[in-house]
Amino acid sequence: MDIYLPIANLSVNALVIIGLGGIVGVLSGMFGVGGGFLTTPLLIFYGIPPTVAAASAATQVTGASVSGVFTHLSRKTVDIQMGWVMVVGGIIGALIGAGLFRLLQQLGQIDTVIAVLYVLMLGSIGSLMARESIQSLIAMRTGARPPARKRRHHPLVAALPMRWRFYRSGLYISPLAPLLLGVATGILTMLLGVGGGFIMVPAMLYLLGMTTQVVVGTSLFQILFVTMATTMVHSLTTKAVDLVLALLLLIGSVVGAQVGMRISMAARPEYLRIILAFIVLVIAIRMALGLGWRPDEIYTVQLQ
Repeated sequence: MDIYLPIANLSVNALVIIGLGGIVGVLSGMFGVGGGFLTTPLLIFYGIPPTVAAASAATQVTGASVSGVFTHLSRKTVDIQMGWVMVVGGIIGALIGAGLFRLLQQLGQIDTVIAVLYVLMLGSIGSLMARESIQSLIAMRTGARPPARKRRHHPLVAALPMRWRFYRSGLYISPLAPLLLGVATGILTMLLGVGGGFIMVPAMLYLLGMTTQVVVGTSLFQILFVTMATTMVHSLTTKAVDLVLALLLLIGSVVGAQVGMRISMAARPEYLRIILAFIVLVIAIRMALGLGWRPDEIYTVQLQ
């Protein structure tokens, strides 16, 4: 069933796009990640222009985050004060990212930059996840217990001035730290269409020293509002958001997430993490190879 994407300016099989969204949804439900960092590469592999893939993936992440935010708010596992500081930083980062996006578009390098950033990002994250997963599996087989992590913020965070009390997180730190973290996430969201949870969650744990009970909920809270702002900025500046594409992805991801949650309840988390690490590394390698492959058509014609 072919359907025309007005912004991408091509016809696609709607069932394939829904299927891609379903795959990302299954991974999201299984591994507890937003899945946005996998949506854009999969769309690029299918033939969607990288600019449209990144902008539309951010829109899909917005829709997929709504239910999660309401669930965590009802459980009181969201540090709203910390979340709003990160949202402000994310909006600033989205505006900075919009300027970078337009500049790279004018230079004709945006597609290459998106691919290179994904190779570096997925390669590093996949390697770290694989190492941690292997260590967990070895510890599980030998019966050894990993040392407990001491919760404290990074010394660089402690050196920042103007401290606030974040009661829900149990922290007394400078708001500049979560603000800067939000800025970095906003730039990534604008350029790559990712929610940023896979970077935000470890940073909140190991840099800010937040409690694990509020990390996921606060991350989703920030992601929801920042991806909303990113979608608006993309619509007004780059005009690369394809709502038809985003809607198809959202349909698939909502259904897939329910399937993934059921699978996650029946499988050991150690095996799930190493599977996710393998998937991330395979996508990174595929994108790296794509940067060096000679395309079938060296030249393209773009109508103005």
